[in-house]
Amino acid sequence: MFNSFGNIFRLTSFGESHGKGIGGVIDGFPSGINIDLDFIQAELNRRRPGQSNITTPRDEEDKVEILSGVFNGKSTGCPIGFIVWNKNQHSEDYTNMKEVYRPSHADYTYTVKYGIRDYRGGGRSSARETISRVVGGAIAKLALRQLGIEIQAFTSQVGPIRLDKDYSEYDLDLIETNPVRCPDPMKAKEMEELILKIKKEGDTIGGVLTCVIKNCPIGLGQPVFGKLHAALGNAMLSINAAKAFEYGDGFKGLKLKGSEQNDAFYNQCGKIQTKTNHSGGIQGGISNGQDIYFRVAFKPVATVLMEQETVNIDGVDTTLKARGRHDPCVLPRAVPIVEAMAAMTILDYYLLDRTTQL
Repeated sequence: MFNSFGNIFRLTSFGESHGKGIGGVIDGFPSGINIDLDFIQAELNRRRPGQSNITTPRDEEDKVEILSGVFNGKSTGCPIGFIVWNKNQHSEDYTNMKEVYRPSHADYTYTVKYGIRDYRGGGRSSARETISRVVGGAIAKLALRQLGIEIQAFTSQVGPIRLDKDYSEYDLDLIETNPVRCPDPMKAKEMEELILKIKKEGDTIGGVLTCVIKNCPIGLGQPVFGKLHAALGNAMLSINAAKAFEYGDGFKGLKLKGSEQNDAFYNQCGKIQTKTNHSGGIQGGISNGQDIYFRVAFKPVATVLMEQETVNIDGVDTTLKARGRHDPCVLPRAVPIVEAMAAMTILDYYLLDRTTQL
């Protein structure tokens, strides 16, 4: 039940990090949409490990195979099935964790809840599960492309290093020009150097991703329990290592008075606009046509390559020094995941909105 995401557009994912593969089934996708396999693969390539020296050195090909729902390059309206085969597993790297709980990882909670856990890379709790999200999000983006909706995420903070200007003041075309995926080249260099320093220490570090959704139509979102920002928050907080979500001015807005934060309306050539966008493109839980922007905070990766205190499965005090190939910072590889979850949410709510209008 909780391996599925969405209402009308619905992704059900399956697979474990060290199983045969990761895949999914998409229901509710419209027919007649051009399915660009090269684009889908390019999105997966943005998520894959081994992209640079600040990510895990794992060499996973991550080639997607579409199994159903596409004919002559177009969606048929039937379920779209897909799979990515696991081909570069080093399960032996995890043998020393077989009977030990990693601090702040899902090891302990999974064991208590299910009575069993796949210690090889964390199984279902591994970030490798996000492969299915990126494929689903890429397919959603292909539909949103026809509506003119654009989604871009970028790294806006790593540890204490952060961008200090509004997203509109940056050239977002620069996001993919550096391994950190930050639109400020100078800050990107500082972030990269910090991540490399942390990696050398065998430690990890977190930060913040910002996401911007442009050209979203007015009216997406449902009153009370189906608010658009709540759906986006749910989507983002379902991502591994995500710890916090805020949209619009968020906590920064607490410093302003209502008269300062309110987005005044004005009429521009017969179209109602707002002079500012403190609301982040959503008012009353419904999109208002302005840019939707939000931030997601990611904690440092729980698996660190340095000795930590913990307990074993019998509750006996011990220590653990993890082995294997792990990211010192999830942010660069999380950029396409955030975009994917945003794309699936927006498409789902677009389709949901169409069902409420006669």
